[in-house]
Amino acid sequence: MDRPAWAPDEVDMTSPSVARVYDYYLGGSHNFEADRAFAEKVLDALPEMAAVAQANRAFLRRAVHHLCAHGIRQFLDLGSGIPTVGNVHEVAATACDDARVLYVDHDPIAVAHSRALLDGDPSTAVLAADLTDPRRVLDDPLTRAHLDLSRPVAVLLVSVLHFVPDEADPAGIIAAYAAATAPGSHVVVSHASDEGGLSGASRAQNLYNRDRSPNRMRMRDTEEVAALLGDLELVEPGVVRIPLWRPESPVGPEAQRYPGLAAVARHAGQPGI
Repeated sequence: MDRPAWAPDEVDMTSPSVARVYDYYLGGSHNFEADRAFAEKVLDALPEMAAVAQANRAFLRRAVHHLCAHGIRQFLDLGSGIPTVGNVHEVAATACDDARVLYVDHDPIAVAHSRALLDGDPSTAVLAADLTDPRRVLDDPLTRAHLDLSRPVAVLLVSVLHFVPDEADPAGIIAAYAAATAPGSHVVVSHASDEGGLSGASRAQNLYNRDRSPNRMRMRDTEEVAALLGDLELVEPGVVRIPLWRPESPVGPEAQRYPGLAAVARHAGQPGI
């Protein structure tokens, strides 16, 4: 199997990765045959998966615009993935041109491509680290140099927490990031869910939980996602289906069965927005 010039030597081309599979869902080109084969199995089980990925991207855009409009100028994007159209710094530039963004991912290809794309952009930086180790991320000199944690930060956990199992304490991970940031900071979450009874969602989860999957998946319902956010104060409309979080146009009744949830939450002590 020929290795593309853009693939670091240490990357295993025979095993799918979450970042590269997601890149395929979004129509990207930085994926291998193993990623495409796995993604096609998921698409067979849940044909809506590509549309789900696009809707998730649209939620990210709406959330970033919302936060920019209310004074947030720093973004910590955890599990940021492979660069594609609509990255956080691109979205923020359309709403607040003084934003600073730190991308964090442990996938070598995601990190390499992010660094290549953002080279020379002083408002962005890329950290190779695992989001499930908050101390490692927060104490890294790059984080400390690029973000001012004494000022509000938006911590983005978009389409990643369903790959964090209960035993890794995802609520504790969120709490650690929130505790390290200033009052007025926010946490943005989107999360896979089979709560709506869409059979394909459960079949997709089962595929991710097999031996050859890139990561095991733990879907959670509305109550469980709300619990992950602990004492943080939910921004209206709370934990809802992804298309229903402050939509820019009317959505149909099918949104109630959408296999994903979204929420934005803030530190108490800042006036509601």
